[in-house]
Amino acid sequence: MAGSLNKVQLIGNLGADPEIRRTQDGRPIANLRIATSETWRDKNSGERREKTEWHTVVCFNEGLCGVIEQYVKKGDKIYIEGQLQTRKWQDQAGTDRYSTEIVLQAFNGTLTMLSSAGGNEGGGRRDTSGGADRHNRTGANDYGAPSGRQDQRGNFQRDLDDDIPF
Repeated sequence: MAGSLNKVQLIGNLGADPEIRRTQDGRPIANLRIATSETWRDKNSGERREKTEWHTVVCFNEGLCGVIEQYVKKGDKIYIEGQLQTRKWQDQAGTDRYSTEIVLQAFNGTLTMLSSAGGNEGGGRRDTSGGADRHNRTGANDYGAPSGRQDQRGNFQRDLDDDIPF
């Protein structure tokens, strides 16, 4: 097998509101903390056990940062797809430290909101991987601006948008 693959997919809940910082030239960087949990029954005691893992996510994609800043909040269930990166840094004492993060770069990151706007799961699903909201019937992108795509087929497209059961 030639090549390799560095891809991380997570579904989890945000443990805190996203932190948005800006670079010196004004580009946004979003930091997220996502919790994933697994549960099982202890064979000896029969008690329900749970283990939670915390993941640090850093987003450099300007479009996704805008969506994160505007719509994502503590407790939301989200799906992310990115790459693992480990960075080396020094603490105040000069000791080398390492941080492993899931990074959503400018062109190869995905964020899908699985919680609805009201906070209950499974309701509104917003996929922001391609820039424009695929589930948006108004023809606007994630920022409410027209997508620029004109429908040349008249009312045919609107007829197809009627209540489809899937």
